[in-house]
Formats: sequence, structure tokens, C-alpha cells
Amino acid sequence: MHTTTVGVDIAKAKFDAARPGADGKYEHKKLANTPAGFAEFAARLEGFGGERPLLCTEASGAYGVPLAECLADPGWPVSVVNPARIAAFAKAGPGRAGPGRAKTDKADAKLIARFAREKQPEARAPPPANIRLLQALLRRADDLQEMAQMGRNRQGTASADLEGSVEAVPERLEAELEAARRRIKDHVGGDPDLRGRADLLASIPGVGEAAAARLLVALGPHYGFASAKQAAARAGLDVRIRQSGQWQGQSKITKCGDPVLRKALYMPAVAARRRNPAISAFRDRLRANGKSGRAIACAAMRKLPHIAFATLKSGKPFDPECKPV
Repeated sequence: MHTTTVGVDIAKAKFDAARPGADGKYEHKKLANTPAGFAEFAARLEGFGGERPLLCTEASGAYGVPLAECLADPGWPVSVVNPARIAAFAKAGPGRAGPGRAKTDKADAKLIARFAREKQPEARAPPPANIRLLQALLRRADDLQEMAQMGRNRQGTASADLEGSVEAVPERLEAELEAARRRIKDHVGGDPDLRGRADLLASIPGVGEAAAARLLVALGPHYGFASAKQAAARAGLDVRIRQSGQWQGQSKITKCGDPVLRKALYMPAVAARRRNPAISAFRDRLRANGKSGRAIACAAMRKLPHIAFATLKSGKPFDPECKPV
């Protein structure tokens, strides 16, 4: 248990850090979200003496990654928490500020520090460098694909004076997108660890290069998943059951996960329903039970991370006779 905690609220240009003291007051500092600011922050942490404090921050996209990496590499315990947990903590229990509390960066840093002190979230190192680069490449490919689609949507709608420019932009973006995809392939193929796990994923019918790259990031050992259910929840494909008394609501997937991963699993799941014997048999059972096509598609998407998790955990190519864990 960490007796000292530091809450960090991160923005694009700066971050606020707060440490609760024994007298109930907080030590607060605002620092630049730059390497110089990281160094100043680390020097302040070293000055605390004794046990290293637990550093807690919300998952805030790309803004918080450099700080988490900088602090985790020398061994500082860092916990990156889902913002929904912090929000629920702020509203729950007596003596805590409710929905009307002050919403400032300083107040958020204090709240995160208090959450860390009471809940003691697990400290976990950020993904290794090869996974971080793969994440960045996938994000870049996603951005380029979205921009290229926007450009294609504008084709045929521009005036004659602008037609040349409107036609040229998607072509340039398509070329950039193709280059990004080649770099993803080269990165995975040039890294022995990634290549070995990608080969295992490729043995699963329906999983191609694009889906394998997504699953390499989503199911990496850095997340510490204990079960395939946790892996499926990463994509928001776990089921929320709704029932109360005699009322039986419709069960749906939670969608409380990575929407990009969920989207990336759709086409592999469609292909797996035809090509993967484990999923096609599963599809037939659901169809015989009267399930709709949409429900079957979601079930196949949920089944795919289960199979991928089991394959990676076993270290052996996919075997349709083995049951996922």
C-alpha cells in the first residue's frame, strides 16, 4: 500500500500535480508538459524521501503518454486510470464533492490524488517501445484513411475551378496511407517479438495483417489480462445484462472499450464466420436458437478476441479443436 500519492491532471501544454499532506492540505505545482517539466517534476518527487509515491493520472489520450513513459522508465510506480472511475469516485460516498464540485485542473489533480490514496489503483508500466511505435503508426494510418475518405466524399461536388485540387488531395492521402501501411508491415516483420506473435494470430482463419496488428496492441502482455473475458472487454464486446425482477431487458454489448479495435474486428469476424470452423459452428448454434444476424455478428466479434487470447497465451498456432480460455 502506498502511503504517499500524487495526482496528476494533464493537458496539452502543462500538467497539475497535487500531493495530499498529513494535515489534509495539498501541495500543488503546475508544470510544463515538456521534457524540462518532466525533469523538474522528477526532481521534486525525489525530494520527498522514503517510499516512492504512487503517481496517478487519468487516461487522457496522447497528452499523458510522454510523462507516463518518462516516469515509469526509471521505476516510478505510475497508474493510468479510466476517467470514468475518477468521475464515479467524485460522486460517491459522504464527504465527497458531488456533480457540482469545482472543475479546475488544480481541483482535478487533488481529486485524482485522493482517489489514488483511497483506492490504491494498480501501478503498471506503459507499453514497451515496439508497441508504442505500432500504436502511433496505427493511429496515423487511421487519420490518413479518415482524411482520404473525406476527400473522396467531396469529389464530384466542387466547382470547376477547384476540381483539380479536390481530385488531387485524396490521391496524395492514399499514397501516404499506403506508405503508413507498409511501415506497419515492416515494423511488425522487423521485430522478432511482434513477428512471432503476428504469425500466431495469422494462423486464425479470418485474421489478416491489419487485424493482427490491432490485436498485437490490444492483447499485448503489457495489459496483464488474466482472462479472455478481460481481453474482450478491452474492445467493449463484453455483454451488459439488463434485468430486474420479472422484467427481462435486452442484453447488449457494453461498447465501453476501444471503438477503433471494435470496428477493426468486424470484417475479420464476418470472414471467420465462413472460414473459421470454431466460429462457424458457433454461428450455426446461435442461428438455430433464433438469434438475429446482428446478434450473431457481435457474438462472432466477441469470440475472436477469445480465440486470439488463447492462441497467444498457448504460444501455438490456432487449433480449432482447442477451446478458448
